Formats: sequence, C-alpha cells, structure tokens
Amino acid sequence: MAEQPPAERTPVALSLPIAGRPVERADAARNRRKILAAATGIVSRAGITALSLDEVARVAGVGVGTVYRRFGDRAGLIFALLDEEERQFQSAFMQGPPPLGPGGPPAERVRAFLHALVDRVEAQRELLVAAETSSPTARFTSGPYTIYHIHLVTLLGLARPGVDAHFVAAALLAPLSATFLTFQRRERGFAVDAIKAGLDDLLGLGL
Repeated sequence: MAEQPPAERTPVALSLPIAGRPVERADAARNRRKILAAATGIVSRAGITALSLDEVARVAGVGVGTVYRRFGDRAGLIFALLDEEERQFQSAFMQGPPPLGPGGPPAERVRAFLHALVDRVEAQRELLVAAETSSPTARFTSGPYTIYHIHLVTLLGLARPGVDAHFVAAALLAPLSATFLTFQRRERGFAVDAIKAGLDDLLGLGL
C-alpha cells in the first residue's frame, strides 16, 4: 500500500517566488534532485498525464510522504520542473537589458514583458497547462504569477499613474494563461506572432 500523504500540507513550491531559494540540507537537496530526475524521466517517457506523486516516489526510491512534504502536491512538483526556465525568465526582466529589463520606458517594458511571457509559456505549455489546471486557483497562487503581477503593477503605475494597476495587471495576464494560449494556438490557429500583435492592439487601447 502506498504511503499516505500528511493530513495537512502546504503547497511549498507554489508559494515560493522562484527567484531565490534558501540553502538546503545535503540530504534534502539530494532527495530533491532524485525526485526531479524521476519526474523528468516520467514526463519524457510517457508524457505529463503519467506524472503522479506515487509513481515519482517509486522511481525516485523515496516515500510518497517525502514527495508531498517537499513539493506539496502534483502542481507544486510540476512548477519545480519549470523552475530553471522560470529563473532565466525572471532574471531577464528583473536584471537584463532593456526594453525587457530595467532602463527602458515603462510602457515599452510592459510590451516587452508580455511578448516574452508569450514565448515563456509557449516553450513549456504542456507542463504549464497541467500545473494551472491542478486546482481552480493553482495559477494565481503560484510564485511566478505573483511576481508577474507585482512587476506589471509597478510598470503600469509608472506608465499610467491614474490607472487601477492591480486590476489592469491581472487583466493583461489573463490571456497569457497556458490554457488560453493552447486554445488560441490549437483551436483558433493563431501563430505566436499573431498573439503578440493582438496584445499590442490591447495595449494600444489603454497605453
């Protein structure tokens, strides 16, 4: 019988803002690497639908309770698989050259960020769809979404001081969910460039 997860658990990986992580104990770091390697192998061999915490624990050779404690749930594990690409993306818009990074006009940085986020989602869409659909609020409680929202609120406040930056930031992020982009790409047949052009039209209405 599979080890049961703890009765109460916190989705650790979903609450982490990705850009920065505390120093881990050696054994915890070792278990993390084993678990992520097992999960990566499962997704590579059988696709995202085959990813379960029980199977990951079996392949990694750890108890399923260890997986739950380390990642919280399946969505947390998926976000951890997305971690390295996410770190590179965050580094680009926080510290990279303009217009995506600091130094450019705020409105141009908003546009560059949205375009870069389209590319970010497109690159790992299958994993992101699985993470976003794991619960009704999974996308909005993730560390990356929180950082995206704060980043846009800051830029919008500079570009349009009178706007409700919190609402507009959320509205701009809404069409960039992995599920919506998948619909636009597969069902509507929109190319990535067409989606970016549509975002430019949207920005042109208010910025």
